[in-house]
Amino acid sequence: MNGKHDLIIVGGGLVGAAMALALKGSGLKLALVEGRPPQALPADDSWDPRIYAISPTNAAFLDRLGAWQNLDASRIQPVSAMRVWGDDGRACLDFGAYETGVPELAFIAESRLMADGLWRALEGQDNVEILAPAGCAALAFHDDAAVLTLEDGRILEASLVVGADGRDSWVRGQAGIEVQPRSYGQKGVVANFAIEKPHRGAALQWFREDGILAYLPLPGNRMSMVWSTWDAQADALTALPAAELCERVAEAGRHALGKLELITPAAGFSLRLLNIGSLVRPRLALVGDAAHNVHPLAGYGVNLGFQDAMTLAQVLKERGPEKDCGSLPLLRRYDRARQEDIVAMQLTTDSLQKLFNNGNPLLKLARNTGLGLTNRQGWLKKALIRHALGYTI
Repeated sequence: MNGKHDLIIVGGGLVGAAMALALKGSGLKLALVEGRPPQALPADDSWDPRIYAISPTNAAFLDRLGAWQNLDASRIQPVSAMRVWGDDGRACLDFGAYETGVPELAFIAESRLMADGLWRALEGQDNVEILAPAGCAALAFHDDAAVLTLEDGRILEASLVVGADGRDSWVRGQAGIEVQPRSYGQKGVVANFAIEKPHRGAALQWFREDGILAYLPLPGNRMSMVWSTWDAQADALTALPAAELCERVAEAGRHALGKLELITPAAGFSLRLLNIGSLVRPRLALVGDAAHNVHPLAGYGVNLGFQDAMTLAQVLKERGPEKDCGSLPLLRRYDRARQEDIVAMQLTTDSLQKLFNNGNPLLKLARNTGLGLTNRQGWLKKALIRHALGYTI
């Protein structure tokens, strides 16, 4: 069984599903290929350990797609303030939504909740054929088309393939794009906790000598932790009994939220930097983690992916007389539009990671002094956060 499409999206995660939704009404015939069937939300009151801080710009994007309104608002936490401490125990940078002139700084939401909202929005979209579960077997690129062979023998042909299949992208490998990611030698340890003291919608972050610890507020008296630390310590943290982990995390966060109780077991994922240069090749475009990886200290990874999807969809919808949506000149418009944002975020997060995970006493003095000086410059603080959130300064 063969099928011809204008565009094939490989990967139906958050970014791939958003990409398909963004092309609704585009006149393009899509195929969305995903290895796993859509997962129903659990009937219990458990929490997903995979938590994202969604920027207001991307929340608005998901709302325009018809996905954000599908989410259970009682499981989404607006962030009203953020406080960041240096590793000298004194330097602090704090800012709030009100003083910055925005309604909120971010929204904390579960990965599975957003995936459910996106897939429900896809139901009934008449220009997309959903193939899930479906495994990919081979991908070939020709002058006039790309041909994808599925594991069950079906063959799909399209003008463009979009790789939205994650950091270890199969599509990227099939295209012959060699990558050399740089490992940070760290893992991000994640877990969710019930807390003794109210968080009041504030996200808390500590730059520590052993890594970077973040508390992200969840609805009710709960919070999600992300502790980016060296591999050995990360492995030790995930191996701790629940009570010992709670005490260790509470102590590392200076008991800011009081006593902690574990509600989601700890898990770790390796951290790396990946920049492949160009996001496009003839008949190929990469989005999300397939295109770039960043350190999670700014919580911006999936936000970059959503912006990839939004930008690529806009380029394709505004292609004008260019009928071939896989032509390299057209795809380069997408690449040029995204490079500045991606490189800037990678440079910022990578530089901060190097700056704070360094034992040089002169660097320690400089970084903590800089943090304190920035906190005292209201106009600079406001400009930085509005730029990070995607607002016009």
